[in-house]
Amino acid sequence: MISDKLLYLSSKPIVNAYTSINLRMQVNMANRFPDGAKIVAANHPSTTDPFFVAAMVQEQSYILINELLFQVPILGEYLRRSGHIPVQAGRGQEAIDSALDHLKAGHTIVIFPEGDLSPFNGGFHKSRTGVARLAIASGAPVIPAGIHLDREHIHLVRSTVKGQVEYGRWYLRGPYRITVGRPMWFSGDFEDRTYVRTVADQVMDKIILLAHQSEKFINRSSWNPIGALEIP
Repeated sequence: MISDKLLYLSSKPIVNAYTSINLRMQVNMANRFPDGAKIVAANHPSTTDPFFVAAMVQEQSYILINELLFQVPILGEYLRRSGHIPVQAGRGQEAIDSALDHLKAGHTIVIFPEGDLSPFNGGFHKSRTGVARLAIASGAPVIPAGIHLDREHIHLVRSTVKGQVEYGRWYLRGPYRITVGRPMWFSGDFEDRTYVRTVADQVMDKIILLAHQSEKFINRSSWNPIGALEIP
């Protein structure tokens, strides 16, 4: 069976080529990513965000993804073989434990704290606490990232998974901006629910601020559909 590392290396040029040809994915970073274990946390306006955020990280990462996507033909098999982490309703601790194992091994975790796609008409959902629990328990830095895109370019794709109708938001072409903030470190008691809630809110507040910065950039710049990943 193909290893997750080999699958990552083989798929990386495909994703990078896609972002170059169909998007002008622009990334503004306050700092280079630190080496070793880290948690990249972003808002989630489209179904395709995990692929684009992973492309931005430019190293093998493991993404916490809704378990339903693992049931989609072809895509689900790719996600499983890539080692990504399914998040199933009522079994969130299993996903957290798996992510912590990766962090202990020095890997990069990608998480979308909203736990679902952002509201379609704009705005953000309240953060769930997984990102805080990971940060506090592991001591790994959280790298907040704010995404903005043009919602008019989103394609709704209907699919049936386990007898349930789902609508994916596929972003195939259009301006896509990611603003990446400085690392955030947290320590303390991850059993303290009030503290965990506070940390999750702090991370989400930073993500929202960065997403607004991405929006301002897109609104003041003209979009050229041919471009490469840009990291100043």
